[in-house]
Amino acid sequence: MASDPSITRAALRQRTLGWGLRVWVVIVGFVLVAPTLVVIPMSFGAGSTFQFPPDDWSWRWYGEFFGSKQWLAALANSVQVGLLAAVLATVVGVAAAFGLDRARFRGRGVVRQLLMAPMILPGIVVAVAVYGAFLRWQLNGTMLGFVLAHAVLGVPFVLTSVQTSLAGYDPVVEKAAASLGASKLTTLRKVVLPSIAPGVMSGFVFAFATSFDEVVVALFLQTPAIKTLPVKMYESIVLEIDPTIAAASSLIVVFTTILLFVPLFLRRRSHHD
Repeated sequence: MASDPSITRAALRQRTLGWGLRVWVVIVGFVLVAPTLVVIPMSFGAGSTFQFPPDDWSWRWYGEFFGSKQWLAALANSVQVGLLAAVLATVVGVAAAFGLDRARFRGRGVVRQLLMAPMILPGIVVAVAVYGAFLRWQLNGTMLGFVLAHAVLGVPFVLTSVQTSLAGYDPVVEKAAASLGASKLTTLRKVVLPSIAPGVMSGFVFAFATSFDEVVVALFLQTPAIKTLPVKMYESIVLEIDPTIAAASSLIVVFTTILLFVPLFLRRRSHHD
């Protein structure tokens, strides 16, 4: 039986379009990622200035980074602030996601947009608002101020991630658990949270990555005693042309790339389970 020529042509066009889209995605991805990856070979240069590609290869600037108390202190501050801010953002974001999902009240959309505002507004606007508010409470230049400010920036990511998980969650299982005598707390701990755990963990990872990479708000809050790694990098490029920043940038690129693959791994694992 002969195949319909129109169907064959349609299938050929669809296949060509599919390959064209794949090629386009690869090109766009390369254009977006390539400038970021340039810093990695630059970090292995042996010279005292930025050079791409390096004439000589060396671990010199990684040695400078890990041998400097200032760079290591900034790294430690970023990790500490990131972890604490991610924990706080996860607690607030999960609670907000449950509230918006379960409660029925006027203005739910407005409340959600307000919670998403730190992601939507320009960073400089958020920085000025945080700086002004923290002046009154004397939180500028304190670890608590950094944690609170970065937690605010992380809440939208947690909220979005958890709401996505709740959208695919069947509340019937809660009724089944209740019919078997489980309390609300037990149901939440053993039924609900394990079901949305990938979304919660994804939100935590994104909140941590947001805090770890954040520089605008941190510039407003920093003091000589408390600086995060992005602030130290900014000062290094402005005040002194020090290739140590290339090593620091490479470490951040590798670290954040690994972090961003964690949510993908968690979601694939949950789908397989």
